[in-house]
Amino acid sequence: MTPDNIHVSLLLTFVVGFLACTQTENNKNHAPLIEEPEVVSLDLDEANRLASLPAECICNPLPYKSGHILTDSTDLKMPGAHHPAFYGCFDWHSAVHGHWSLVYLLKNFPDLDSSDHYRSLLHKNLTEENLAIELQYFKANKYNASFERTYGWAWLLKLQEELLDWSDDDAKQWASYIEKLAEFISQAYQDYLPKLVYPIRVGEHSNTAFGLSFAYDYATRTGDEALRNAIEKAARRMYMNDVGCPINWEPSGYDFLSPCLQELDIMRKVLKAEEFEGWAANFIPDLFEENLLLEPAKVSDRSDGKLVHLDGLNFSRAWCLYNLPANEYASQLADEHMKYSLDKIVDGDYAGQHWLASFALYAYKCKLHNAH
Repeated sequence: MTPDNIHVSLLLTFVVGFLACTQTENNKNHAPLIEEPEVVSLDLDEANRLASLPAECICNPLPYKSGHILTDSTDLKMPGAHHPAFYGCFDWHSAVHGHWSLVYLLKNFPDLDSSDHYRSLLHKNLTEENLAIELQYFKANKYNASFERTYGWAWLLKLQEELLDWSDDDAKQWASYIEKLAEFISQAYQDYLPKLVYPIRVGEHSNTAFGLSFAYDYATRTGDEALRNAIEKAARRMYMNDVGCPINWEPSGYDFLSPCLQELDIMRKVLKAEEFEGWAANFIPDLFEENLLLEPAKVSDRSDGKLVHLDGLNFSRAWCLYNLPANEYASQLADEHMKYSLDKIVDGDYAGQHWLASFALYAYKCKLHNAH
């Protein structure tokens, strides 16, 4: 090789190396391209798989975490005495959204296996007498008035919303029995929200944005303008000035909700499109610049009732991301989160099986709704 050839070779080596280093450095500042995930879809087989989970627990009274405050010895009763409708699935809110799951699946899959059996379970629990006792529980004393605030409240309104959207004789009957409890919870929201000086920004049950988001759907569906206005006022007051949500801090070890994405979800509903677009771009800029690094949460032990929350986080993140208008990048992130946890929630352990189907189904619902 001549000296000139050696010089050319060295120069080419330097240029190639420099470009490779530059590309590597650039990649550090951008999210990696999302690999095309396996298609995530809710078909009849998947519906049957997920229906089996709430069906096995909504009439299963034990184990049960009551969250009940004892005021005297007469309060020492089994959960079914206090909650004859929602006594299963380990706790009240999971029982409520277990009923929602079966309603949603029966409505959308007329050929669902064991549909008659699932209807019989709903008939057993959602009676006029049982729902009257559930309502009376909230009214019994000052301690009970805040029971399941606002997570369980939100799911009760979501159940009622689903029933009202189903043209079915049984659904109309069940909705009529739940109506007074739903109206009570609507008023409870209206009484509570003005007193809530600061939002609760956690990844578990008391997250304010989640409670507002589901309640807002109910208010919109039923024309409950008083509730809708109360939510809009509260959301604007608590969240309108938020910028740069630290989503890279998430998740915490027990999260099943994303504080950042739940806030994004409620503001998407209460703000007009242009207003939301500007607000959201400042709230989580990386998401809209397609640079967001958001990996599915990993679960180390699905028999641990707290650690398995993270499967739920994957689903709730997904539904918030699916809900973003015309955002393909967000939808791909959502699919990744769904795929990570979907095949793991039927594992025989009650810690996750008593509630995760509802989260998966709601994520599916959001995906289907926004695909049209």
